[in-house]
Amino acid sequence: MRSNWILFCSISLLGLSLSSPGVARGIVCGGLIVTLNFHLMYRTLKKALSPAHLSSHGAVMAKSYVRFLASGIIIFFLISGHFVHPVGLFIGLSIVIASIVAATLCEIKRMIFKEAI
Repeated sequence: MRSNWILFCSISLLGLSLSSPGVARGIVCGGLIVTLNFHLMYRTLKKALSPAHLSSHGAVMAKSYVRFLASGIIIFFLISGHFVHPVGLFIGLSIVIASIVAATLCEIKRMIFKEAI
C-alpha cells in the first residue's frame, strides 16, 4: 500500500512538472480515485474476512458496486466538465496497476534468486 502512495506522489510530481495543467490534474485526480478506491476495498475485505465480523458475500459485493458507481460518476463529471484531460486521467487510474505489476516483478525476482542460492 505504501508503494501505491509513493508511486502516486512520484507520477503526480512528474506530471505537474512536465505536462500541461489539464493532464497534470488528470493524473492527480485519477491517482486519488484509484488509490482511495483500492484502500477502501482493502478495508472492506479486511473487515469482512476477520473472524469477529464475518460479512456476507452480498454485503461485500454491494459495497464494491457502490464504490464502482461512485468512481464512474466522478470520472464522468471530471471528463464531461473538461476539468481533466482523459490521457492524464488514464495515467492516474493506472497507478495501482503499475504498483501491483512492480510488486509482482520484485517477488518473482526474489523467488528466482532465492532458488539459485
